Amino acid sequence: MSTPNDPSYATHGYVESKPLPESVPHVDEIGATGAPLASAAFFIGAHCKDYNEDFMLCKAENRDPAHCLKEGRKVTRCAADVIAKLRDNCGAEFERHWKCLDNRNLEFQRCRTEERPLNECVFAKLGLKKVVPGTPKGYEQIHEKKNPVYT
Repeated sequence: MSTPNDPSYATHGYVESKPLPESVPHVDEIGATGAPLASAAFFIGAHCKDYNEDFMLCKAENRDPAHCLKEGRKVTRCAADVIAKLRDNCGAEFERHWKCLDNRNLEFQRCRTEERPLNECVFAKLGLKKVVPGTPKGYEQIHEKKNPVYT
């Protein structure tokens, strides 16, 4: 049963009344939905690793969300930079891959055919790496397999 505090009762969007502290630099939103972010996630993870680690260390230091706004802004800027580079250098491949993910419930294994050209373009033009977390040492990364069982 719903209660009056349930967000489904909201009749308008929430607008924060307090401005950000002056010490927090302004950064524009990334402007991408879930599918483009999922498509770029491994590249963002590799390119923005240092900023992400700083942010996570800050969060572990103090659970107050305002404490890590500067570090969070750096992560957002870095991710926006990666998205912009992908669009500029590998736009067609990037769009095909994220549209595939969007149409297939963000299931990477169902979009390997579209992923391969994107990876080749990114590796060649941007020099970014792609490492899938949790892959055991000594095993090939899924995107590097020459004869995968599932494509």
